[in-house]
Amino acid sequence: MNINWFFYIILGYLLGSLPFALIIGKVFYKTDVRNFGSGNLGGTNAGRVLGKKAGISVIVLDILKVVVAVAIVSFFDKEASIWAGLAAALGHCYPIFAGFRGGKAVATMFGILISTSIFTFQNAWYVIFPFLAFLVVLVLTKMVSLSSMIAALTSSIYITYMQWNVSLEIIIASWLLTILVIYRHRSNIKKIINGTENKITWL
Repeated sequence: MNINWFFYIILGYLLGSLPFALIIGKVFYKTDVRNFGSGNLGGTNAGRVLGKKAGISVIVLDILKVVVAVAIVSFFDKEASIWAGLAAALGHCYPIFAGFRGGKAVATMFGILISTSIFTFQNAWYVIFPFLAFLVVLVLTKMVSLSSMIAALTSSIYITYMQWNVSLEIIIASWLLTILVIYRHRSNIKKIINGTENKITWL
């Protein structure tokens, strides 16, 4: 790590703080999605409150803001790029531009997996394995929350295996992301245990 990492992390956080669910809701629907549904500034709640088109748009933009952060930083420092992605996820969860009240980091997590597989690792398996884990758990349980947490764990386990003798910084960033995703889903974990977690109906 060096002093430049501070600026990379700040860049990632600021890009991650762009609250697209809030922007799209207010600009196109005159609605603050924080006042409805789960209150989260994520694609799932945006879709629930504003409709499918808005939800998909938010998810895509939330992924892209992380991709941009990782892409920019990877040009200067490969190891720092995953930390910029982590900072973007943190910004998404606690956005400075929206009163530190954001989403649950699911879209941003996949933004990190996609962008780091392209720009950091140049290896598609870094996103393929977690995504397959996500799909398998989703089909079996119909729960997006559980699928997201399993995908995060799968990613960290795979990164730890692949980077064990390469970069401790990357491994640490990966596990911090997993901890963030699980922490943001703590209310969902309680619902899963109680058997009251929401399930998708289209599978």
